[in-house]
This record gives sequence, C-alpha cells and structure tokens, in this order.
Amino acid sequence: MSRTPPLGDNQGLWQAVISAAAGRCQCRGTCGTNHERDGGRCKTAHGGHGRRHGTGPVRLLAAPAEPADLLLPAHKAAALPKARLAAWCPTCHDATRRTAAKAAQAAYPAAEPDSLFDL
Repeated sequence: MSRTPPLGDNQGLWQAVISAAAGRCQCRGTCGTNHERDGGRCKTAHGGHGRRHGTGPVRLLAAPAEPADLLLPAHKAAALPKARLAAWCPTCHDATRRTAAKAAQAAYPAAEPDSLFDL
C-alpha cells in the first residue's frame, strides 16, 4: 500500500511531534492491542525494529491523535495543530484507522431498498 504522509513535507512539524512523544509510538490501545505489558503504551520506537523479523527500521508517523480524525482527508489532517497530532507506528496507525472506519460505517443506517422494485 502506498502511503502519503499526513503532514506532507512538513519535516519541522513531524520532528516536533516525534520529539514530544520521545520517539515512541503514542498508541494506548486504540489499535486493538492493550499494550499492557509495555505500561499501557506501544513500545515501538522510531528507528527501532518492527514487530516482525526482517521488517527493517520503523519510521513513526505524525498523524491525528484522535482515531476519528485519522479518517480526515489528507489536506485537513495536515492543517491540524501540533496539539492534535500524535506519533504512531505504522502497525498501530493502520489498525486504529481500520477500527475508526468500521465504527464510522456502523454509525450510518443501512440503506433502504429501492422502492422501484417493491413487489
């Protein structure tokens, strides 16, 4: 999957978010993992190795902190202030985004059948 960074090329903002997170993913379980063994927060660090062997060094993402905001279009996510951003490892980011998308989809009522074909 090709991923466009939510902040575009704004390296200064990315660095500020990663520094504020002490270079560690800030997920606290919204990805579906409770991270309990790691003190309630994901242990993945920027530049560390991924959870699976051979994945190479991890590059943390600076993206919206609130799961629902992960569904914002890229231009709106890029306009968020630093206070509304968090550091995410790719695994937690993707899992949290999928969970938020499922919750948003479940919030919409089921489509009514087309009355054109009522029998």
